[in-house]
Amino acid sequence: MTAEKETLASRPKFFPAWLFVLVLVMLGFALLGDRGVLRAMQSWQHREDLVGQVNLLHQEQQRLREEIRRLRDDRDYWEQLARKELGMVREGEIVYQFPADKSQH
Repeated sequence: MTAEKETLASRPKFFPAWLFVLVLVMLGFALLGDRGVLRAMQSWQHREDLVGQVNLLHQEQQRLREEIRRLRDDRDYWEQLARKELGMVREGEIVYQFPADKSQH
């Protein structure tokens, strides 16, 4: 009988099935729950996207501030805009217009 007890004691013990299921359920909640790892990774990526958008908006804001400053103070910039946007020319200038090259379209 002591030999039987020794073999039973030396055999590895397994988890009960309910404990295994409980661990799987807890692991599932840890990964997929509202506060799980996957949700945290999605939130982190969303945060990084928002930070990138904020940086782009700051750059656009700086560009617009520079344009406002030039519109207030720089007469040469006014002339450049009038020539470019409105097609204006100075008195006495000659404007040459060439037909568009249709082979490039």
